[in-house]
Amino acid sequence: MKSWQQRFLEAHRLQASYLDTARRYFDPLARMLGDRQAQRGASLKVALNGSQGSGKSTLGDYLCAILKEDFGLSAVALSLDDFYLTRAERAVLAENVHPLLQTRGAPGTHDVDLLRRTLDTLGQPSALPVRIPRFDKSADDRALPEDYSTCQAPVDVIILEGWCLGARSEASSRLVKPMNALERDEDPSGFWRNYSNEQLRIFYEPFYDELDFWVMLQAPGFDQVLRWRSEQEQKLRDAVRGQGAGLMDDGALLRFVQHFERCTRQCLRDLPGSVDVLFKMDEDRRIVAVRGLEPGE
Repeated sequence: MKSWQQRFLEAHRLQASYLDTARRYFDPLARMLGDRQAQRGASLKVALNGSQGSGKSTLGDYLCAILKEDFGLSAVALSLDDFYLTRAERAVLAENVHPLLQTRGAPGTHDVDLLRRTLDTLGQPSALPVRIPRFDKSADDRALPEDYSTCQAPVDVIILEGWCLGARSEASSRLVKPMNALERDEDPSGFWRNYSNEQLRIFYEPFYDELDFWVMLQAPGFDQVLRWRSEQEQKLRDAVRGQGAGLMDDGALLRFVQHFERCTRQCLRDLPGSVDVLFKMDEDRRIVAVRGLEPGE
């Protein structure tokens, strides 16, 4: 085990067995990304889709570590979650557009312009470090500017992970029937889901064209997502010792998950056929199949 791998495992509280998966699947992916970046001769923007709790943040961090340590490339991992609108901005949307927009998650609750500017800045030479926004989920608000992370640009490989990256607008006829109790009871007219659908068309889809390489961690189904997201929430509770306005109990979490059910189901259905590399997982997050990549031994 290399020293950087030991540090990675300790930082993420992972068992050494994670490296077995990494050597077989993620190391070849890192090599592929390094080759693509060399061919471009410029920053490579990588999109990493995965449902909540799928392990995409851990994978993003691992790819950054190996690209830096074994390939000598600069790399940074960003999360779409860090570009949520602030709590105050969502409150304005909730009052003026639809109450469900107070809750972070659905398309229309991200600052896509800020995200685009940040990625563009990371790809250009800069005398000063680039400031990267962070979102504090325990407070349900964007962190203070002094708590942003920084990165020296230009960056060779920029990894952006997000649960709804790749979700696309649908025909309005597909939005008529409610997906779940939340849509049935709190969006009976369909205004909220049509608003999010339009946000995808106007803001998200043009942004996707600016991303160079797509990877997906495919969950076996949406039913599994709730369990994985519950595990995430428990880790967050443990990390902040149960203190924070953004923390959710089981009932609140069940309602929260329904906000992103429609887009998650769409991604699970439509995205696997269009990504560059697909990792199919079982209910325990084990990779059971791969497409677009030759696994290592």
